[in-house]
Amino acid sequence: MATSAGRSRNMQAIRRADTKPEIRLRSALHALGFRYRKDYPIRIDGRLIRPDIVFTRRKVVVFVDGCFWHSCPEHGRNPAVNERYWSPKLRRNAERDVEQTRLLESAGWRVLRIWEHVPLDDAVATVTASLT
Repeated sequence: MATSAGRSRNMQAIRRADTKPEIRLRSALHALGFRYRKDYPIRIDGRLIRPDIVFTRRKVVVFVDGCFWHSCPEHGRNPAVNERYWSPKLRRNAERDVEQTRLLESAGWRVLRIWEHVPLDDAVATVTASLT
């Protein structure tokens, strides 16, 4: 088990953007000739939403969701330590995901949510199918 200082160091190293799954997907899409914006801010009803990948002309947004942070039904797990902190936090993350999807769709955006465990080829196929 990590010490408090070690846990703090681990938490600080977690990235909000430019995760490995995001970078792999963006690189594959770019290699296919697709151009996009990353972490492009979209404001809807006073809420700021920053999807991982945004195709502005086609109004398609992509979120690459981490299994832990977004409570993946296949791989998400409850933390063994500090459950009183983590359970509400992970629940709020999932609620925010639903709300952001609802807001974006109501504003005419197509929303793709791809789990980090999805094979790259499948993720690329999902995105390209929505763009063509």
